[in-house]
Amino acid sequence: MIRVLLADDEPLIRVGIRTILSSDPGITVVAEAGDGHEAADLAGRQRPDVALLDIQMPGADGFTAIELVHRASPATAVAMLTTFGTDEYVARALDGGANGFLLKAATPRELLTGVRTVAEGGAFLSPKVTRRVITGFRARREARTRPDHERVAALSPRERQVLALLGAGASNAEIARELHLAEDTVKTHVSAVYVRLGVRNRVQAAIIAHDSGLAAER
Repeated sequence: MIRVLLADDEPLIRVGIRTILSSDPGITVVAEAGDGHEAADLAGRQRPDVALLDIQMPGADGFTAIELVHRASPATAVAMLTTFGTDEYVARALDGGANGFLLKAATPRELLTGVRTVAEGGAFLSPKVTRRVITGFRARREARTRPDHERVAALSPRERQVLALLGAGASNAEIARELHLAEDTVKTHVSAVYVRLGVRNRVQAAIIAHDSGLAAER
């Protein structure tokens, strides 16, 4: 069962999202919040698998809430759920450590897929914003291409294998099967790759994997 924390200052929006999530027997909403501070408090008490955070909330907005939720419950994966998919919002969310970015205009199937993907350790972006995210991050990293290649070259052989699979969009479970490792071991390698590359999430790591040619090698 995937346990979800839903944070949005609009009660009617929460009702609609909860109804969609509840249509999947493998997903349950364990808590609801109206702002970022409340979301962090509930995350610390409920330890949900996924926190769905609106961006425009009173008090602590969604961007602030990402850090607050991670601090209160480090194992909780965060996905943003918002009306606006601007470049600035997407970049700030991913830079802040979000693993997913979903639009409220998404179809029910897309929402359920996003929650499941993030809960399983993957990254999910609404198709409408995927291209602009990749383009935006690549543009911002052009000036850092050489340092990125140097950091990739410094990875261990196993870490390079893990990074290549991240670039292919593999989840932790898929990486474990591919490399014949325990999933906990994969999580350790993924965390080490993040630290060595100086990134916060799978999307950023995947972009470096593609830019360095590791993904193509797979």
